[in-house]
Amino acid sequence: MTPIRTLLALLLLSLASLLVPVASAAITQDDLLPVDDAFVLTATAPARDRIEIRWKITDGYYLYRHRTGVDADAGFAAQPLQLPKGKAYRDEFFGDVETYRGELVATLPGRPAPGTDSVSLKIKYQGCADAGICYPPQTRTLKVALPPAEDEAFVPLGAGATGGSLLGPKPQAGTDALPMPAEQAFAFEAIAFDGNQLLLRFSPARGYYVYRDRTSMALEGASGVSLQAPRWPKGVAHHDEHFGDVTVYFDQAEVPVPLRRDRANALNATLRVTFQGCQTDGICYPPMTRRVKLAIPAGTVTPADAVVSEAPAVVAPVATPVDAPAETTAEDAPTATTNVERTRPPKNVVANTKGYGSISLLTAFAFALLGGLVLNLMPCVLPILSLKALSLAESGRGGNDARHRALWYTAGVLVSFIAVGAIAIALRYAGQALGWGFQLQQPWVVGVLAYVMFAVGLSLSGVFTVGHRLAGAGHGLATRSGPAGDFFTGVLAVVVASPCTAPFMGVALAYAFTAPGVLGLLVFAVLGLGLALPFLLIGFVPALANRLPRPGVWMETLKQVLAFPMYLTAAWLLWVLGNQRGVDAIGLALAGLVVLTLGLWWWQRLRLRVAPLQRVLAGLLVVASVLPLVVAHRMPKASTLTPRGDDHVAYSAETLGSLRAEGRIVFVDMTADWCVTCKANEKAVLNTSAFRDLLTTHDAVMMTGDWTNVDPAITAFLEEHGAVGVPLYVMYPRGGGVGEVLPTVLTQDGMRQAFERAAR
Repeated sequence: MTPIRTLLALLLLSLASLLVPVASAAITQDDLLPVDDAFVLTATAPARDRIEIRWKITDGYYLYRHRTGVDADAGFAAQPLQLPKGKAYRDEFFGDVETYRGELVATLPGRPAPGTDSVSLKIKYQGCADAGICYPPQTRTLKVALPPAEDEAFVPLGAGATGGSLLGPKPQAGTDALPMPAEQAFAFEAIAFDGNQLLLRFSPARGYYVYRDRTSMALEGASGVSLQAPRWPKGVAHHDEHFGDVTVYFDQAEVPVPLRRDRANALNATLRVTFQGCQTDGICYPPMTRRVKLAIPAGTVTPADAVVSEAPAVVAPVATPVDAPAETTAEDAPTATTNVERTRPPKNVVANTKGYGSISLLTAFAFALLGGLVLNLMPCVLPILSLKALSLAESGRGGNDARHRALWYTAGVLVSFIAVGAIAIALRYAGQALGWGFQLQQPWVVGVLAYVMFAVGLSLSGVFTVGHRLAGAGHGLATRSGPAGDFFTGVLAVVVASPCTAPFMGVALAYAFTAPGVLGLLVFAVLGLGLALPFLLIGFVPALANRLPRPGVWMETLKQVLAFPMYLTAAWLLWVLGNQRGVDAIGLALAGLVVLTLGLWWWQRLRLRVAPLQRVLAGLLVVASVLPLVVAHRMPKASTLTPRGDDHVAYSAETLGSLRAEGRIVFVDMTADWCVTCKANEKAVLNTSAFRDLLTTHDAVMMTGDWTNVDPAITAFLEEHGAVGVPLYVMYPRGGGVGEVLPTVLTQDGMRQAFERAAR
């Protein structure tokens, strides 16, 4: 016993010496972002008496409330800085403090001196990283342009009235004048004409015009009331150098906008309208946004069978000429960052006002059953299913035993599918936008799966055994004889199926995530039924069971051979873990696997001995092997390096908008390292010279978004296109228009045709 204890002590000391430098290496100064990348600072003046200072805070970083301050120059009589309430936090350096994450917007009210057109701000702040390192106090000086003195907030005459016309003078200007400020060149007013209709008025100054199709609108803070399509008056056909043949308004245009109402009571709301206009034979202005507060009186509820056409809610960004007037303020910038025009759903996307109502329940069931069947052929599921086939072959016959085993396996699959679906649906209802495969965005889940696959391989190789019958995979659970082994084989099959989005699953999952809870869970159950169907058939159809090979000596050899796909699966999962948390995480996990192997080997050595203390120590060693995964999970996210160049960029909504404004074809690839289908498409299509030639030929750009880790921006893009997971491929055509959602399985010919459609 003494040599064993000595060996154990040495191994634990070695593991501790490995963990300390790895953990400390994760929080060195070199791993921090530059301070201006961690806390992106901007300042704008939406009104002359108010300046907004905004910090965009990167995930894993935070700012201190008490270390934030702003001083203005003498031209702006500033009042105390207004800061939102932060999150209470006990800091080891500053004691009880408040911190901000994600975004901080501070407001500096004040009064500018007459004739002041800009204000110089001295901004102080300090923040830290979750890794445990704080930046020194920072000071930045920003110069903020104030709106012209004439730019007072628009108060619509007659707003909230139940009837009447819009009043107010129409701005006038000569065509040979210098560009006017946007607020003078394009006046806008709105009233609630009655409880079921708004009335908007666009008044371009003389020598200016407004685009009809560059206008979008939405009601903010109006639960149960939404805008229908505006009823535009007849405009003027105009050939525009920026947008081609369009309809514009050189004169005042009054636009009725019907309301769709789910309830009849009066309410207060804010109308947000984004539009764009130009000076005749002059400059074009960037999209400008105006907000008008409305008191909408009581109205009538819209009948359920009424034909409703929704108002466009987004204006896609366009290129802004370099000679645009400097007086244009931040309030005139588009408030939406998405680049999909919402006049109709993107092609091939299951979407409508209710989401789940666009296909029938039976259709969703059909796609779910087919998608579950195809999952059996995916590489991430094959190692488990091969073990299940070996298990059935070991029994060598059908009958009641085969039926019982098939039923217990199916029960494990169904329970697991329903559980995963219930968790995902519940989190989405709680405001967490998650999709299929969300669990593999968690490093600890990936690490545990790697451990399980490696342990299964060790058992198949004979390093340890838990039972006398091989009933599947698990292995501590699935190797148990009887129903438990079959049940947990089904559980494991579902867990490893998460990285796969088989063809036909997308439609079913989209239905499941948008339908009422019970219907969504039924779809998940049918997906599980599809996955379990082959083994159900073997169990209940004697002719199929009789075709299975008879037990024999060959089974031991096959069992040992099947260990190697399990090792490969574990290696792949470690690669995913490395992409999530860096190469140090792989080192930690490998050390943990060594400790796990030692514990399992030691346990096997004690199988026929009475040594309770050693059994406890061996069990503790197996448990201790999980500690490296805990450390790896807490490590900072690994930086995702996407190949960059003229034809390949990383995804961001802003970059997508800029590229589309340039008239470029943009192919968006939303992927993840744990997505097997994504990697298959990359190898077969996206990483080939033929695909690169298509990009060059069509002057197109490939934009890649990596969803290996949780990314709210990518999640929002997926939801915007009706996708519940990756892969998602969207082709945006040249010259604007709605992006086309491509199939989840790509082909060279399909990509060629998609590029040709986008180039038309």
